[in-house]
Amino acid sequence: MFFLYNLLTLLTGFLLKIVALFSHKIRLFVDGRKTVFNTLQQNISPEDKTIWFHSASLGEYEQGLPVMEKIKQQYPDHKIVLTFFSPSGYEIRKNTKAADVVVYLPLDTAANAKKFIMMVHPDMAFFIKYEFWPNYLKELKKANTPTYLISGLMRKDQVFFKWYGGFYRKALQTFTRFFVQDNSSKELLQGAGFHNVMISGDTRFDRVSEILERDNSLPFVQEFKNNKITMVAGSSWPKDENMFTDFINSSNNTKFIIAPHNIKTEQIQELKNSITKKTVLFSEKEGKNLAEYDVFIIDTIGILSKVYSYADLAYVGGGFGTSGLHNILEPAAFGIPIVIGPNHSKFPEAIAMIHMGGCIAVKDKTEMEETLSSLVYDDDYRREKGHIAGTFVFMNRGAVKRIMSNISN
Repeated sequence: MFFLYNLLTLLTGFLLKIVALFSHKIRLFVDGRKTVFNTLQQNISPEDKTIWFHSASLGEYEQGLPVMEKIKQQYPDHKIVLTFFSPSGYEIRKNTKAADVVVYLPLDTAANAKKFIMMVHPDMAFFIKYEFWPNYLKELKKANTPTYLISGLMRKDQVFFKWYGGFYRKALQTFTRFFVQDNSSKELLQGAGFHNVMISGDTRFDRVSEILERDNSLPFVQEFKNNKITMVAGSSWPKDENMFTDFINSSNNTKFIIAPHNIKTEQIQELKNSITKKTVLFSEKEGKNLAEYDVFIIDTIGILSKVYSYADLAYVGGGFGTSGLHNILEPAAFGIPIVIGPNHSKFPEAIAMIHMGGCIAVKDKTEMEETLSSLVYDDDYRREKGHIAGTFVFMNRGAVKRIMSNISN
């Protein structure tokens, strides 16, 4: 199986080089890996002590960050090495101060894994949520490196739990301990023969709770809001926007802030053209009286969590497509009600918050408009739902403390 897996991985690497000729994202994926070993050689010496964190993309990075920060405090003499699989994580967080070295993870070939582990020689390794690479796990096991899974989330359709998944189940034997989000994940792992499992919860609850303690002020958003009820649509895709733009166009005395997931110029312009209300872009805000506008489109990245602090209600994107629901915990931390689309079955935090009543899932435009109308125009209903959302986040903190109490080098 290892022979076949390595052959397929090499073939994938070859095909990606071809696809990179036509795709900017894949080109970043391929080109970014060309300098990884040089970067490691320049920044890590054989005498250095290191701890390795791996995240697939930006969302997993945010989950791992609270643990990474605690590890950095507890092991100040170690260098933190952070790897990303996806450009959407690396390109945004390549300059993070949370790690000493940030690189792409080379493709999981036997040669790459052996060279990477030899150069990094981590004293501990942390994988966040998922991403299980057999060759890397094999090398970590050979090196007797304590290896942990953070905020693990297992589903029964994963290959580990299939009759033909023995090869991948063997790779999981590397883990010293699995810190999982829920009981379902624990039961799946135990059913596959793993008993070194602990329900720690989701570290994102700790992460978003920390947001409340920082300065979230954005004077230009305060000026735009002008003390009016404000809805923030965060990380929206065109399919999401098609569901709520009619509501925006028919609303009165309400402000709307839209932070699209994709900020390409043509898509931003298409969104702006679909709105009949007076609209301003973040990139065009200078010199304007923002209080005069009804809709503010945030065509930049990195400020959405602060924007949520001005919201009275939020729509979080991804639930009307197949890309996956975006982070609903950030707005919930500010104690505001959340609206999402119907595709959220793989997100336990959404399911739990819907059950409690702090999050509302809508299946079509009609339900969207009815729900938004209730939240905008019924103050008591909006505050009740928001209080539930904030309480939900508060009740689920503590994963980082549980993890830190159960790791050892």
